[in-house]
Amino acid sequence: MTNSSKTNHSILDNDTVAAWIFLTPALILFGVFLIYPILYLFYLSFTAGSFTSTGVYWVGGRNYLRLLLNPDFWQVMGNTLYFTLATVIPSIILPLFMAVLLDQSIALRGILRTAYFIPSIISLVAAGLGFRWLFQTEGPVNALLNTLGITPIPWLGDTFWAMPVLILLSTWKQLGFNMVVFLAGLQTIPPSRYEAAELDGANSWQKFQHVTLPGLSSTLIFVLITTVIFTLRSFEQVYVMTGGGPLNSTNLLVYYIYQEAFGQFDFGYAAAASTFLLGITLILVYLQLRTWSQD
Repeated sequence: MTNSSKTNHSILDNDTVAAWIFLTPALILFGVFLIYPILYLFYLSFTAGSFTSTGVYWVGGRNYLRLLLNPDFWQVMGNTLYFTLATVIPSIILPLFMAVLLDQSIALRGILRTAYFIPSIISLVAAGLGFRWLFQTEGPVNALLNTLGITPIPWLGDTFWAMPVLILLSTWKQLGFNMVVFLAGLQTIPPSRYEAAELDGANSWQKFQHVTLPGLSSTLIFVLITTVIFTLRSFEQVYVMTGGGPLNSTNLLVYYIYQEAFGQFDFGYAAAASTFLLGITLILVYLQLRTWSQD
């Protein structure tokens, strides 16, 4: 081996060692605060018992069987599916429309962008308290309905209306973030595509359909996946506004896990439900990565 190759090999080794030295703290944190909790969660889902008295003991797949046979779990899954679909669809369509509008040269564009983004930086707990005040029986919304001659509605105490209020809050909370992401995606579309479409005689809708949407395909996928994940992990608004009621009609999966773990102290069963949620999230992330790799 020549002196130059030895020198290059030595430099490569030094660079590798230096890289591992810098990576080690991050890898330790990653392992301690992410990998270990996931592995322990998976282990806990096969156990039962208490951390304070009898200790945990192995029960195999009994928690997962209980999960599949529990009608309350399937009601919660139905609530979660309804909540997710009803939140995700407007949380994509409305911000896309707002982004296209605010990408034009209109008056007060900067102020409007800021105003629409503000809800995304407000704490969900604070937003939930605000919405609970707005929609309480004697609140401003019912006061407005009363002036219009409409009978006040017990929004958060009605099994039909409580969920739409949660959906409204979650959609309002997600609008600003998704709008900013769509605005960033619009900047990546070359203006020459719109110019070519205009030369072909395309109108505004045709340019949106054949230029804007194809140009935002990757952005749409990103917004879809992140919004679904944000919606699936919804907890604060349920905790603050409805507590899962009335009659379990607004109980979502994360709040159900919280109830089982810290209300019933059934940590093994709650861990099984958490693993179910983790599996759904990982599938969504996999679909996102696979779709991006095909673009």
